[in-house]
Formats: sequence, structure tokens, C-alpha cells
Amino acid sequence: MTEEQRFLREAIALARANIGNGGRPFGAVVVRNGEPIATGVNEILATNDPTAHAEMTAIRAASRKLASPDLSGCTVYASGQPCPMCMAAMRLAGVTRVVYAYSNEDGAPFGLSTAAIYEDLAKPFADQSMTIRHVPVQLGDEAHLYAEWSDAQSKQRQVHGARKPGCK
Repeated sequence: MTEEQRFLREAIALARANIGNGGRPFGAVVVRNGEPIATGVNEILATNDPTAHAEMTAIRAASRKLASPDLSGCTVYASGQPCPMCMAAMRLAGVTRVVYAYSNEDGAPFGLSTAAIYEDLAKPFADQSMTIRHVPVQLGDEAHLYAEWSDAQSKQRQVHGARKPGCK
């Protein structure tokens, strides 16, 4: 059995256990250097949190365990094809690889595909199903929000020593 198969089987086992606990059929394993760092299952029904996807709970747990938002060098093994939100979070965290067992096509007959969301997000904002508006706001003489953040980060680096710049 390959490493990919081993960790995908673990993700699927987590998903099956989650079904038994009344959850949705999704599990994920975060691995670095061939060792599992964290796991997660879809907790949407248990928490009423629409962002509590298996990949999200796994990367949150991995970040807490590593005491860092930087998951560079990590692979996420997921039972199902990650949705756009999870893919974006994994990119922001620096995850290097994503491997999944069941595709959107596999999930479609069961209402478990996110293909339509991928399609909608590929359109220009004006053509998407959700209204998206950019409304620039500058509050009087206050500093630009991002410039204020950048200045605060520079001051923290001076006090605490050089650190890698933060993520959003």
C-alpha cells in the first residue's frame, strides 16, 4: 500500500465514523514528512458552522499543534474533493499537496458535489449568483487600514525579533 493510499484510507475511515456519529461523510488528515499531524471531520451538523468542513477542522488542528498558521510542506488527504473554501484555506496556509479519494462526480448523485460552486466562482463578480460589491471607504484622516497593519507588524518585529510575515 502506498503512503497516499494509507492516508486516504484513514480519511475515509474518519468519514465513515463521522456518518456513524450523525455527521456528513467527510474526513481529512494533515501529514508532514510522512507523519500525520492532525485529523478532522465535517462538523457542520454538530456545530451549525457552515465552515466546519473536514479539511478546515484538520488544518485548524494542525495549525494549533504546530503553533503556526504556516503549513508549508504539509499534504492534506481528504475523503472527498475539497470545496473552493477549503482549497483557498489550504493555499493560504501554505499546504503543498492535496490528495482526495472521491470526486465531485462521485458525490453528485448524493447531493455532495461542489462543482456548481467552482463554476460560479470562475465567473466575473457581476455574473455570479451572489451579489458582490466593492465599496471603497476611507475614514477621514485615519491611516489606510492595511498601512496601519503593516506598521504594527514592523513594530512587533522590532520588539520580538524577525518573524515571517503573517497571513490574512
